[in-house]
Amino acid sequence: MDSDRLFVLTGGPGSGKTTLIEALAAAGVATSPEVGRAVIREQLATGGNALPWADQQAFAELMVVRDVAAREAALAGGHVTMLDRGVPDVAGFLRVSGLPVPPHIDEAARTCRYNARVFIAPFWPEIFTGDAERKQSPDVAEATFAVMVATYRSYDYELIELPRVSVAARLAFVVDRIGFK
Repeated sequence: MDSDRLFVLTGGPGSGKTTLIEALAAAGVATSPEVGRAVIREQLATGGNALPWADQQAFAELMVVRDVAAREAALAGGHVTMLDRGVPDVAGFLRVSGLPVPPHIDEAARTCRYNARVFIAPFWPEIFTGDAERKQSPDVAEATFAVMVATYRSYDYELIELPRVSVAARLAFVVDRIGFK
């Protein structure tokens, strides 16, 4: 199945996902950046309110459209690809925000499939930092990790937890498991 070559990297904010995605790209692996950050930048630039700290439902709606598009682009690319988050992350975001998951987002998470093995970055307080696009507290970051574990399992994915090691060691861990040569 074509979706078997699409791998997802998920987890809470500040757990090293973006750094690992950048290392994978530098190593020649096709990657897809996190769409949530792009949505936040666009909303901030245009004065929009579809932000994770403002209108969470509107933010989720923009994210699901972008995550589906990112998946389709990765499929069209024809390569083993590591995506920084996937469609089920939108359901997880809503759950951690205490909001219901609308049927169309649940359906997208069920039908827009990736490789059955999903990499998850655990909460790692020693590297957690906030920034203009990541305003969550360490407690929310830790809760997000737990929700993503439950969410991806509910969509029948097998989670592979990343070790809390250097970027180079994480890179080797992932490359070995995705079969990238």
